Amino acid sequence: MQQQLAGIVAELQSAQTRLHRLADQLPDARWKSRPGPDRWSAAECIEHLNVTSKAYLPLLRRALETAAPSPATTPTRHRRDFMGWLFSSLVGPLPTVGQTRLGRVRTGPDFVPRVTIARGEAVTEFDRLQAELIAITRQADGYPLGEMKITSPFGGRIRYNFYSALRILPRHQQRHLQQAEEAATANG
Repeated sequence: MQQQLAGIVAELQSAQTRLHRLADQLPDARWKSRPGPDRWSAAECIEHLNVTSKAYLPLLRRALETAAPSPATTPTRHRRDFMGWLFSSLVGPLPTVGQTRLGRVRTGPDFVPRVTIARGEAVTEFDRLQAELIAITRQADGYPLGEMKITSPFGGRIRYNFYSALRILPRHQQRHLQQAEEAATANG
């Protein structure tokens, strides 16, 4: 497997490990407890990640189904396009100064968690979706990922290349796993 794709697989697996560590340490009462009125609980953060993965998976599958693998012409190094770079910068972990988090991004209504499911169910769903994302990442090896475009599920007007989408997902997961950990700490 191409080294950059192997790195994405490792990041997805790392997110899964991070969630399991949080879920194992967090009492049920704190799973659904919000740290503030306008802040998400750990459960809501994980549900948001599950909703996001469910939105991306069909787009990624469709892009792979309609593109032809071309190992002979596939670049040795994939690159994000400008929109993918910009979007991954916005959805990744937010910088902090002291206890203050800089820059918040408003979540579109389709991605705001509406139902908070039980911890075990949320983790199982996350694991299932991660397995699908990992399989798609592995399947993408040998494809011209910089030429394959998808339309972002966030708003539907932003387009970026397939490689950018693969980079966006684990960055976004790390952001909301960090948020879930902060929610758990605030409630403890």
